[in-house]
Parts: sequence; C-alpha cells; structure tokens
Amino acid sequence: MAEDTEQGRTTIASSVVQKVAGIAAREISGVHALGGGVSRAFGALRERIPGAGTADTAGVAVEVGEKQAAVDLDIVVEYGASIVDLARAVRRNVIGSVERITGLEVIEVNIAVNDIHLPEEDEETEPTGSRVE
Repeated sequence: MAEDTEQGRTTIASSVVQKVAGIAAREISGVHALGGGVSRAFGALRERIPGAGTADTAGVAVEVGEKQAAVDLDIVVEYGASIVDLARAVRRNVIGSVERITGLEVIEVNIAVNDIHLPEEDEETEPTGSRVE
C-alpha cells in the first residue's frame, strides 16, 4: 500500500500486513498454531535462534495492492473447537485488525484448517532422566 500526501509518501510492506494477520488469527481462542507441519517446525527452530525473530508469519500469505489486501491462512485448531465458528471469528478478527492498522480494505480471508491439536500431543515424548552418568 502507498499513500501520497502533500507532506510525503507512506508505504506499508506486505510483510507488515502478513504479521498483523498472523497476530490477529492467533488472538482467537481455539487456534493452536498457524502453518502446516513443516512451517511450524521451521518456526520453532527460528524462535530458538537469537535475533531471528518469531514465527508471526508462518502459515500466513498475503497479496497486497494499492488499496486492498487478500489473506490466506493455514491453521491448526484445538480439538473440540467448532471449526465453522472458529473460522468466522478468525476471519472477523483478521479483517478488523488489518483494516484498522493498515487502512487497507481486506477483500477476502481464506482459511485452510490443516490439523487438529490433541491435548495429549503436549505431553513430553523425551525421557525425563539423563541417558549418561
């Protein structure tokens, strides 16, 4: 997005829109994560590298024009959440946040639910004791 005024030009990078959309999607209860298995794995690695930032944009793709934006999300939902209701809430929050923060009109938010997170997946799979003495 670019806006020209008498006093200068304002541009908003697509990565900004992507980050805003990712944060807005994660704010909804029932969204466990964004991205598919591979992008979540890379995101987890990236978070462990100092200075590499967070995985705010994993699972988020955007197309940004001069006045409009389109958003594609890949999400993982918590088991038991109503996927239809969750998708509505995510869509509403993403549209509201992107439009309020960037001034762009969001023309669509496409949501792909690619996994369901089960509570038992949080349990540690590694042994608790040391393997060596």
